[in-house]
Amino acid sequence: MTESLVIEQLTALEASLEEMAELLIQVVEDGASIGFLPPLSVEEATAYWKSVPDPSVRLYVAKVDGRIAATVQLQLCGKANGLHRAEIAKLMTHPAFRQRGIARRLMLAAEADAVQGNRSLLVLDTREGDPSNLLYASLGYELAGRIPNFARSVGGSLDATMIYFKNIG
Repeated sequence: MTESLVIEQLTALEASLEEMAELLIQVVEDGASIGFLPPLSVEEATAYWKSVPDPSVRLYVAKVDGRIAATVQLQLCGKANGLHRAEIAKLMTHPAFRQRGIARRLMLAAEADAVQGNRSLLVLDTREGDPSNLLYASLGYELAGRIPNFARSVGGSLDATMIYFKNIG
């Protein structure tokens, strides 16, 4: 059976809130370093998603057979000296949908939107050693540097974050 993959920008979250909360909970339980530690409650996950909508945030979802499988945010800088840049944030793929190229497709959609919006520089950060480092490098992101002891992991250790950038304009 062939799966259908659709990438779309969400402008309203109400209809997808429960599914988005479940996605966040699953990726955090699986060890993703996206600002939360397990156990993450439905209430905390829902509150996070309710805080996301903003004119400066473009939220993309990947749906597989109508189910939200992954998401990424393009956060547009609104400062006068930063109108040329944006940040990629909260790329997350449900564990059941990994290794299918979905995150890559989301990244390409976010990059295309950034180019269309006259953004010429993208930045992002990710935990050192995570598989996402390989994805970002394969998409042409360059390592700008490493910050030690940046984020706490579930076991209490402090992990480094890797800062990447990509000139797209």
